[in-house]
Amino acid sequence: MSTYNPPLQDASFVLDQLIGLDQMCNDLKLDEVNSELASVIVEEAGKLASEVLAPLNSVGDQNGATVSEGAVTETQGFSDAYQQFVENGWATLTGPEEFGGQALPNVLGTAVNELWHSSNMAFALCPMLSQGAVEALIAHGSDELKAQYLPQLISGEWTGTMNLTEPNAGSDLAAVSAKAVPDGEQFRISGQKIFITWGDHQMTSNIVHLVLARLPDAPAGVKGISLFIVPKYLLDEQGQPAAQNDVSCVSLEHKMGIHGSPTCVMSFGDNEGAIGYLVGEANKGLSYMFTMMNHARQSVGLQGLSISERAYQQAVQYSQERFQGSNRDGSKIAIINHPDVRRMLMAMKAGNEAMRALAYSAAADIDRAHHGDAASRSRVELYTPIVKGWMTELAQELTSLNVQVHGGMGFIEETGAAQHYRDARILPIYEGTTGIQALDLIGRKTLFDNGTALKHLQQEIQASVDTLRNSESESLQQLGRKLETALKQACNAGDWILDNAAQDKELMGNVSFDNLMMMGYLTGGWLLAKSAIQAEQLKQTDNAYGAPFLNAKISTAQFFADHYLPRVGQHSETILTGLRHTFALDIDLL
Repeated sequence: MSTYNPPLQDASFVLDQLIGLDQMCNDLKLDEVNSELASVIVEEAGKLASEVLAPLNSVGDQNGATVSEGAVTETQGFSDAYQQFVENGWATLTGPEEFGGQALPNVLGTAVNELWHSSNMAFALCPMLSQGAVEALIAHGSDELKAQYLPQLISGEWTGTMNLTEPNAGSDLAAVSAKAVPDGEQFRISGQKIFITWGDHQMTSNIVHLVLARLPDAPAGVKGISLFIVPKYLLDEQGQPAAQNDVSCVSLEHKMGIHGSPTCVMSFGDNEGAIGYLVGEANKGLSYMFTMMNHARQSVGLQGLSISERAYQQAVQYSQERFQGSNRDGSKIAIINHPDVRRMLMAMKAGNEAMRALAYSAAADIDRAHHGDAASRSRVELYTPIVKGWMTELAQELTSLNVQVHGGMGFIEETGAAQHYRDARILPIYEGTTGIQALDLIGRKTLFDNGTALKHLQQEIQASVDTLRNSESESLQQLGRKLETALKQACNAGDWILDNAAQDKELMGNVSFDNLMMMGYLTGGWLLAKSAIQAEQLKQTDNAYGAPFLNAKISTAQFFADHYLPRVGQHSETILTGLRHTFALDIDLL
């Protein structure tokens, strides 16, 4: 098993040099927030992540949650870790001050969340779902519901869940059949939900379920879905948990990975109906839930980075300790010196740094959008499916490379490499599969605005190409030429999509995956190129990073350009074919 070392220097570089945290906070009038404070916060979070959460990661994998008589017991050690997490104020980081939060920027919360998910993704899923519930209630809850539930959710005293999926309603939420029957000012909720992450546990005094259900007179399909708060324990007159509601976990899913995270089958209303409270207006639940889902989608993309970073650190450590082959003097050769192993390690490092740059950039745009920046709001919309889709797909490759670096030992559970690979496999599936993200990117985020947001991004990338091409550094010039080639290929494919896909829905579906992956590699390469520009400039000054780190930043961007940017051309060529033979075979020939 490997230790976890928070990547503090790279996180600092991305926040300070790529995001420009000080300037952003100044623009947004966040007077008390700056890069110095951010550095302290991320460093302190790293201590909890590495010293408390990381040692429990393999424990949760080997000894997952259990259920008995409708109550779930979490992995031993998780409850104590959660109490420490709450007592240290980590749950309050980005919450609004009026409900007890610290109101720190989302981008800083993202940098901290990366550490939680790297150290113990199964554990970190619990506060992640609570953050999503907070976002949904802030945006759509009544003043009364906010006052009743937000302070405890933000403090971490209570946790939140998201209850969408049913046995016959997966991604097709139009098929949701859970019922909500009016009962005075409240509702009686009945039905079953599946795949509910942290649907039950004993770590907090209450769990706040956000549940999609239908009113008796609701229209058919997605237009007839409402959103309800259904607490595990009903509140007394003092707002404290009292009688247990009619909701329970009937079973736990036996999963491929994230064993420490209880994935529950939840039953509502087995007796007289679980008491629930309507959030917002009736029949608008799906749009409300998307507030929570969009938060979750960026968080899941971040998990792709987090688990890949953990796998990368393990691969580096193992490759230094594993010897294979001998020098002429008889000394053994660590496999980190073998070209193919070094290739895999560089592929992991470059992929991770590109994902970190993208995740933090998307988070910073959320902060700007919250302060009224329309351009940032459009960029968030464009980035979200790329963050969720591309980053989780790349995580499959990078965690698999860790297994490969370990060789035969990677296939043996005791090394821990297999856990990261297994844990990562859910990421392209939950909160909307890669196919759903790809359709979202090509449809609502590209065709819907006739490519306006896409073209703005392309223009920004072109500006970076111009900077690289005009640099005095031959390395940056070469990087600029490669990024320019990739940009032209992506622009050609994007124009082709705009010209053809709007009239052909089958064609749009055929090429949507390749479009998403193309945009991921292009955006990742661009952000690493911007990082290289900053690193080259810093080399000419006194700085806190040092020449070795800055040179490594440039070399990593060059490796990404050599290894990953050619994939932009591959995906572009695939798009231009329209993949018109996708439906060439009759079903009985498949």
